[in-house]
Parts: sequence; C-alpha cells; structure tokens
Amino acid sequence: MIGAGGRAVTIACAAALLAAPARGQDPPQRSPGPPATIWRYLSDSSRAQWARPVSSLLIPGTGQLMGGSDRAALYLVAEALFLTRFLSLQRDGRHSANQYHDLAFNVARGSFDPAIRDTVWDYFEAMGKYIESGPFDTDPGPVLVPPSDELTFNGKIWLLARETYFQRPDSAPDPGSVEYARALDLYRRRAIGPNFRWSWRSAAIEQDLFRQTIQASDEAYRRARTQLGLLMANHLLSAVDALISSRIAGRGRLKDVSASLRLGDRRAPLLPPPIQLTLRAKF
Repeated sequence: MIGAGGRAVTIACAAALLAAPARGQDPPQRSPGPPATIWRYLSDSSRAQWARPVSSLLIPGTGQLMGGSDRAALYLVAEALFLTRFLSLQRDGRHSANQYHDLAFNVARGSFDPAIRDTVWDYFEAMGKYIESGPFDTDPGPVLVPPSDELTFNGKIWLLARETYFQRPDSAPDPGSVEYARALDLYRRRAIGPNFRWSWRSAAIEQDLFRQTIQASDEAYRRARTQLGLLMANHLLSAVDALISSRIAGRGRLKDVSASLRLGDRRAPLLPPPIQLTLRAKF
C-alpha cells in the first residue's frame, strides 16, 4: 500500500512526465525574417533623414511608404503610368523605324543589290526629300565626274560644291586648279557612294509611306523623351518630399521658408540676363 505522501509524489512525477512531451511539441519561436528586419531598420526615425529620400529617389513612393504617408500611392501610381507609357512609345518608335528601314532596303535600294542595310540618320532623311540619289560617278574611267542632274541628291551636292568654290557655278575652272580640287573634295565627303544608291522612281506611294513612317517614329521617340523627363521628375519630387517629411518628423514643424531672386551679370547684350532662384527652408 502507498500512503498519502507516496500518492502525492507519484501524481507530481506523472504530471511532470506528461508535461515534458507537450512542451517538446511546441513549435520554436521564430525571429523576424530579414525583410521585416530591414524594413524596421529603414523605418527607424533616427535613420529616416537619409534612408527615406534615397529610397524614394530609387523607387518613388517607398520613402513615403516607410513614413506611413498616404502620398506613397500617388508616387507609385504615377511611376507605373509614366513607365508604361515610356515603354509603349519606345516600342512604337522602333516599330515605325523598322518599317521605314524595310521600305528603304526593299524598295528604294532593292534594285541596286545593297550589301549594307543601315547607315546614318542623314541618309534616310535625304531619301525622303529626293526621288533618287543619282550616280556617284558618271564617267567609267579613272577621272571622277559628278552628275549634273540637280533633281538628284548627288547632283544637288555637286551644285553646292560648285557654288562654294567656283567663281561661276555654271562654268567649271580647269580640272587641275585648286578650286576644282576643293569642290571635288566636298563632293566626295557628302555624296552618296555606289553601295548606298537609291531610287523611288515608279514608287511614289512607297516614298510617301516612307516619309510618314519616319515622322511617326520621330514623334513616338519625342513623346517617349517627354515621358522619361516625367519619370525623372517623379523620382526627384518623391525624394524631396521624403526629405522634407523626415526633417519635419525628426526636428519638429517647419519654422520658416524664404526665397530670393537675383539677376546675374549680363555679359551678352542681346541675351536676357541669367536668373538665380534660391529657396531656403528652416526646421
């Protein structure tokens, strides 16, 4: 038989044995993960003066989000809209550029068996203005003889060279003279060579479409640059907003704001004087 004291000891031991497995089955307490730790580190008010503006400069709205400001949604939505519009306009510009490149290669240059597909922008601009480039040299011999047809691009360049160096453009000097040599040098530098000849003859509709696609590409890229400027402004504005907000939260309310406008020294009499605008904020 077990006395009352023995039963009490037995019950206490059993309770201890039953409680031990239960405690062993409890899941271990997890410490906050790295993202939560980094977020608390950046959201700390003692570090907000530099963390929030830098964060907003990289990704607009994140500095406001760390400070608990509702303006975060405004910057984030604006960033998404500007970025989406910029990418869309860039895609439209590339699409139109591919169209006018294909027209130039397959139609205007197709009959000349071109070996090089692309070149500088001025070349395509000239293709839209002139019906054809014209031959580079009209003499099969070793002497360079530029074309005289002024309706072609090369003929127009030779006219420019004659007007620049000849005393009388309609009367050429001796081919061995300095004036003639200088005119030929200008022609060689600006004329279209044999490997880049083009002609839109019997393809007026295609040339008109070529001009339209060039304009569409230019317009798309121009509007894309505008969107890029808005993107940069959104980054800067969000960073300035986060900087001012963190200063106010760290040092108290804004005490004073002042501005000054000063006209600089006007060196050039025909130009307006430079303007210097200074903003000061005291916290």
